[in-house]
Amino acid sequence: MLIEETVQGVDLVLNTNEEVFSPTAVDKGTSAMLSFVEFKEDDKVLDLGCGCGVVGILAAKQIGADKIVMCDVSENAVQLAKLNAAANGVEGVTIRLSDGLKEISETGFTLILSNPPYHTDFAVAKGFIEDGFKKLAIGGKMVMVTKRLDWYRNKLSSVFGGVTVKEKDGYYVFLAEKRGNRKPKKEKKNEQVMSKKLQRKYGKKNNRQ
Repeated sequence: MLIEETVQGVDLVLNTNEEVFSPTAVDKGTSAMLSFVEFKEDDKVLDLGCGCGVVGILAAKQIGADKIVMCDVSENAVQLAKLNAAANGVEGVTIRLSDGLKEISETGFTLILSNPPYHTDFAVAKGFIEDGFKKLAIGGKMVMVTKRLDWYRNKLSSVFGGVTVKEKDGYYVFLAEKRGNRKPKKEKKNEQVMSKKLQRKYGKKNNRQ
């Protein structure tokens, strides 16, 4: 099957088959997600769960193939993504067979984009979010799209410390930014508070003796 579509003003030619997600058109959820994303020259992008390659190839055509990594757990999807990268003139993109981020050695991504398999349990999405956070540069963003709200909002908030939720065409688009690590400061503050409490507690005991 062959899809010809224009996304963000960029013409794409995409080979698909029945084994890949959304084989007859660019998925509406993916389109909703991309409507909130602008690829910049200094970005380093990971298309996580790339399918036939829509997101990664679009990014590569806008900012350069050398700045894009794409991966999928499906060998069929990876082969299609490679075929489509060549068909769209961005052969230099990195495309890798990977269960989640297990085979992704690169770090320092400024954008990780994913349309996860939200009709299954949350185990896959949990791995995407937790492992993706570690692969992002400070100030980098994870962008996800699903039709489920509560679990994704709560999980992204717990890992990233906050999340922005947009809604379009019946889909929720989540944008979470990796901020500087504030956890050590918080723990230090708690230790100081506990120390004072302990001092008061044991001070009172000593006064009674």
